[in-house]
Formats: sequence, structure tokens, C-alpha cells
Amino acid sequence: MKVSIVIPAFNEEKLIARSLQAVREASDAFVARGWEWEVVVCDNNSTDRTREIAAGACARVVFEPINQISRSRNKGGFAATGDWLVFIDADSFPSRRLFERTAEEISKPDCAGGGCLVRLDEARALANMFVGLWSTLSRMMRWAAGSYIFCQAEIFRELGGFSEKLFVSEEIEFSQRLKKAAREKRRRVVIITDERLVTSARKMHLYKPREHARFMLKAFLFPRRVLVDRTECAPWYDGRR
Repeated sequence: MKVSIVIPAFNEEKLIARSLQAVREASDAFVARGWEWEVVVCDNNSTDRTREIAAGACARVVFEPINQISRSRNKGGFAATGDWLVFIDADSFPSRRLFERTAEEISKPDCAGGGCLVRLDEARALANMFVGLWSTLSRMMRWAAGSYIFCQAEIFRELGGFSEKLFVSEEIEFSQRLKKAAREKRRRVVIITDERLVTSARKMHLYKPREHARFMLKAFLFPRRVLVDRTECAPWYDGRR
């Protein structure tokens, strides 16, 4: 068994070293099972030291010139050589226990993929309310958070990866197609609930509450226009880090 950890990264010099260190330590869970593992970082046209830091941490670095999260995930996912893919954001920090739980799930023959619940690396009331709402939806709908998605590589390729029509919410659209494929194969999609991924709360500092609220309202009212327009998705693409 080989697991590929795929990390899309755009101007992540502040956090990617910490993320890669967490990945290395957590990957002891795979080594303990006698599994191979690799890290593939997709440099999504960064203008800072992201690529240099990733390469220095012994990650395999690939390049995606078009700045789009789904393209970056796909470039890394299709370049990976593992039997299973684990997509992790460059501002997230998995624990060994999370990788152990992931290994337990993907060892089961009926597992097609899934995700886990998340928690922020600092307590902020508004953000925690949003995370709580997302956790409920994730459990009910079996939607994987974009910061942690695992999938059998064969199924990922069959599905053609993430939709490159979308600039955000590509993880939800992918989760929907993954669930359909799993049903057809009489398999399942699982959301790990007993161990959470720690992820950065930096967007709470970088954007004012009214900016978050404005985006959420527009995305809710006009999803077909907003989610496919890079200029409408500022919190992911305007470069604030």
C-alpha cells in the first residue's frame, strides 16, 4: 500500500513548513503498518518561497500555472503515485491519530474515500459557529472539507478529479460525485468524527466579518455566478496571507 499526501499551495511560505512537519510526524501511522508514503506539493504559481521550502522539506513539487484550487489539487493528484490520495491544505496540521484513523478506514474493502471534521487552531466565536454548522452538514451529507479529503486513486482518476469550473466549493461537488461512484460500486464514503484536523484561523484575521458575510450571501443567492468567478472568491484568491 502507498499513500500520497497532496498539498496544493499558493504563497504559503508562512505556514507550509509547519504543515509539512506535521505531515511527516503523522505519517509514522503509515510506516507502522509497513506502508509507503509520499508528499506531493503543487506550487500554484506562488511568488514567494513556497516551492523552495517544500523542496527543502523533501516534498516532490509540481507546478500549476493557473491559480485555481481545483486545478492545483488535480495537478498534484494526477502526479501522485499512491494507491490512495489524501488532500491536505497547506495551512492545516494533521495529527498521527488522524492518519491512524484514515488508515483504519482505507484498509476496509468497502471504503471509497471520505474526510474528517475540522477545528481551528485558535478559539474565535464567529468562526467556531461556522465550523459547527459545517460539521453538522459534513456528518449529514458526507461532504468532505476541502482541507482533508481522502480517496482511492483509481476512483479519483475515474471521476476526473475536481471540477475545474469551480473556484470554490469544489470539495462539495467532488464529494457528491464520490458518493455516487461509491454507491455504484457498493462502497461507502466516511467522515471521521472522532479525530479532527487542526487548520489555521488566519482568514478570521485577514478578512472582516462583513467580508465573509458578503461572500456567503452572494454564494447562497447566486451560486452559479459566484462559484465559477475567480474575482468573486476574494478570500481564496486576492493574495492576502
